[in-house]
Amino acid sequence: MTDIRDDVRFDFEQLFGYAPQGVWSAPGRVNLIGEHTDYNEGFVLPFAINRRTVLALGTRDDAVLRIASSFADEVAEIPLSSLAPDALAGWSAYPFGVAWALGEFGADLAAVPGVDIYIDSVVPVGAGLSSSAAIESAVAVALNDVWQLGFDRPTLAKVGQLAENKAVGAPTGIMDQSASLLGRADAAVFLDCRSLESELIDLGFAAAGLELLIIDTGVSHDHATGGYAERRASCEKGAAVLGVSSLRDVSVDDLPRAREMLDDETFRRVRHIVTENQRVLDTVRALRDEGPAAIGDLLDASHASMRDDFEISVPELDLAVETAQANGAIGARMTGGGFGGSAIALVPSGGVSRIQVAIDGAFAEHGFGQPVTFVVAASDGAGREN
Repeated sequence: MTDIRDDVRFDFEQLFGYAPQGVWSAPGRVNLIGEHTDYNEGFVLPFAINRRTVLALGTRDDAVLRIASSFADEVAEIPLSSLAPDALAGWSAYPFGVAWALGEFGADLAAVPGVDIYIDSVVPVGAGLSSSAAIESAVAVALNDVWQLGFDRPTLAKVGQLAENKAVGAPTGIMDQSASLLGRADAAVFLDCRSLESELIDLGFAAAGLELLIIDTGVSHDHATGGYAERRASCEKGAAVLGVSSLRDVSVDDLPRAREMLDDETFRRVRHIVTENQRVLDTVRALRDEGPAAIGDLLDASHASMRDDFEISVPELDLAVETAQANGAIGARMTGGGFGGSAIALVPSGGVSRIQVAIDGAFAEHGFGQPVTFVVAASDGAGREN
């Protein structure tokens, strides 16, 4: 972290010609279990990871926002008074969208100074590790500080979600921002996406001699288009036919009745959400009562449900999961919204390299691109660095 903090300070000063007031950061996240349950008002269990987006910020004497980053050549600029979803496009819609959303939550954008922001990140993009929420959360905590808004972390999570839904156009739930803002080292965030109540659940991976391996397939995805929105629409259709406000209100015991009322595809979408909610609750219970070595079967079952019922996996993800399972992983599943991105494997510490070699070989044998594998640890959430 020290290097990237120094880098953003230096790059900010080189670009804008003055020293920033401070540096803030926010982590990406991995979802241990609970996929597509968030926008169905269900349960999720993500944790913040030790890969972060870092920004330097300085205030201006006018009402203009300027954003630059290590991953884009241009400096994006907009007056605070012009912030609106239909005025935003491209990568800068994420940070500008946060500023707009702060206004929607009550910030008086006519009374705050403009800012310059420079962003850098070591959260992989398109890997299902929520690089977008890391940007949103870093910007949210920084603006909350320098504009002295006084919003709490759950509110900032809602700000980030509104920015992603309206300014970016991705119909995502609130899980990613919550994990990035509420995370703590060696703990997962158990989030009830209906009440937005959260609880930190100790993971204890290191104490149990376990590591969480990320397998980034390199298959890119885009939540603002395609399959993600279709799955959400299927869930809403299922809830409407079943006469409930959301699939949170459907239990495993209700599935036989649901099968009679729904067409096959909608039923399978519903079955994934209902059983996944139960798997989250079972995982929390297992972590508390038995420890992390007891959650492997739940991870495996989650992947099978996403592959077969929700149909959001791809051959590369299936191969990563199957290869990890066959080479000593306690459990493995795809993570994130699907259609690409990453899988996770819970692995004995001494077995990480074996699984990495096996996955590299399996991908080469199938003619797939080389995956990127790395271990992550649960990290603290967003905040000021210096």
